[in-house]
Amino acid sequence: MLEIGIKGHGKLTVTDSMTAAALGSGAIEVLSTPIMIALMEKTSRMSIADYLEENQRTVGTVVNIKHLAATPVGMEVTCETELIEIDRRRLVFKVACYDKDGIIGEGLHERFIVDKDKFMEKASAKLA
Repeated sequence: MLEIGIKGHGKLTVTDSMTAAALGSGAIEVLSTPIMIALMEKTSRMSIADYLEENQRTVGTVVNIKHLAATPVGMEVTCETELIEIDRRRLVFKVACYDKDGIIGEGLHERFIVDKDKFMEKASAKLA
């Protein structure tokens, strides 16, 4: 059962392909904001995956994130998430990422519980 307080933990090591310069979101070889946000989303998603019914998934709907410090290639980044609000199918997570020197990003992330088949049917209908 989904409950407030569920925590998640994730990590990655920054590679050249994860930099702002490689993704085009900037021109410097440090961890890009899109990759940091992807880690936050994945960690949030994985933290509650075992609590969902068989055909349920979550989709990210809102990110409100501050990227506070640069992380160079080769350094490990850890992510911590906590489920802080449940409003029917809307889930709100407090998220934060750290490198060895401290916090590099923080904010809130919302996800929405969907039925996978119905969600894909609606998305696929756009192709018709």
